[in-house]
Amino acid sequence: MKTIPHLLAGLTACALLISNAAAQVPQGPYRNPDNKSQDDAGEGTYPVPYKMPVAAEITEQLNRIRGYMDSVTPTRIVSKKTGAPITDLSKPVADAIMEPANGDFGIMVYEMGVVHAGLIKAAEVTGDKRFTAMTERHLNFFKETQPYFRAQEDQFHLERANSFARFLDPRSLDDSGSMCAALMRARQARIGPDLSGMIATCSDWVANKQFRLADGTMARKRPQAVSLWADDMYMSIPALAEMGRSTGQRKYFDDAVNNVLTMSKRMFNPQLGIYTHGWHANATDIPRFYWARANAWAVLSMSDLLDVLPKNHPGYPKVLAQLRASLKGVAELQSGSGLWHQMIDRNDSYLETSASAIFTYTIAHAVNQGWVSPTTYGSVAQAGWAGLSTRINAQGQVEGTCVGTTLAGDQVYYYNRPTSPHALHGYGPTLLAGAEIIKLISNPAFKVEYKVRTYHYQPKDGAQTDYREHH
Repeated sequence: MKTIPHLLAGLTACALLISNAAAQVPQGPYRNPDNKSQDDAGEGTYPVPYKMPVAAEITEQLNRIRGYMDSVTPTRIVSKKTGAPITDLSKPVADAIMEPANGDFGIMVYEMGVVHAGLIKAAEVTGDKRFTAMTERHLNFFKETQPYFRAQEDQFHLERANSFARFLDPRSLDDSGSMCAALMRARQARIGPDLSGMIATCSDWVANKQFRLADGTMARKRPQAVSLWADDMYMSIPALAEMGRSTGQRKYFDDAVNNVLTMSKRMFNPQLGIYTHGWHANATDIPRFYWARANAWAVLSMSDLLDVLPKNHPGYPKVLAQLRASLKGVAELQSGSGLWHQMIDRNDSYLETSASAIFTYTIAHAVNQGWVSPTTYGSVAQAGWAGLSTRINAQGQVEGTCVGTTLAGDQVYYYNRPTSPHALHGYGPTLLAGAEIIKLISNPAFKVEYKVRTYHYQPKDGAQTDYREHH
């Protein structure tokens, strides 16, 4: 039988444990201004600005990004040897190139397609045409210089060294899919010149020339002979969806839906609700690595498809069900800072910006479109923006973005991929996320209630919609 001194010692130890646990609660620099009792001990502090977003503040941050992007993406032809401008476009020279952008901001790379998507969305939401001025500048440059680089190629046969190679001779989905979708969206929005020739070239690659499995699934011949990358959902499906919208031909919608379903069948883990980065035909039962940006590309591709897929298409409910299952898995893995981890299922991996931005956008967009419940997901999106907003610096750079990453077979590689403000992957998604959050907080379909120091997105009419998969 324990004596009173033993019991007292035990109580003291318990008190110390409780005290130590309380001391370990993270103390961030932010207090919630929506809580009017700032001396309330029950409020605490936050590592990110946990508050109701303000449209004017978001718009200012997006304008900062736009200004930075505008400043680091020149549209000039220069000599590769001397850097001197080349203005005579009547006779090509062998060393003529598009002036290199500062950092990794090539104006024809797939990441720039997402930037244009973000700029178009920001202009739509804010009404500020300065956002699409950069898109118009880039597209005008393409229109003006394509004949020059075509003539350069015919004369000097530079192949991949030709600055226009991605649209003169595309050889991968990375060359074609994302930018192709961006060009078609710009044409739909009447931004810039008619680039039907470029669109025809990239559309032909995506629809007809990309390597595929026998069932039509977009595939690659690396790193193994027959591999699938979850990234390729975004590098192909939005372009196919835009082809369907622009031509009215159902075959493109059918192809896009098929790729959602066949990619998901091989790479989606229904128990966890997330995608493995890749799949290999000769080794299907292998360890799975859940890279965040691959998951982000997957949900963004489904969101983009649903935006234009006719609701009476037989694949519509299937794609919607898959997106809902994916967003549920993603939302459950959001960190306490609102951001998501580099390896989405591993909370000892770093918090990564580009995937967090895409998740924030896609969740907010799904709420705005009525695909998921605002009561369930509205505050998840808002918390995502709270974290994401801390990654935009005073210069307009987006920090904390993982650089380009291949399909790897070990965690060490993924964990240690560096981050850089020169990784273009973070810019378009952050523009998309901010614009969609502005739309979210001003959506007339629901109201935001602040109760018990958190946020509840409620339908304004009080109606509760059935958001089950068959809805």
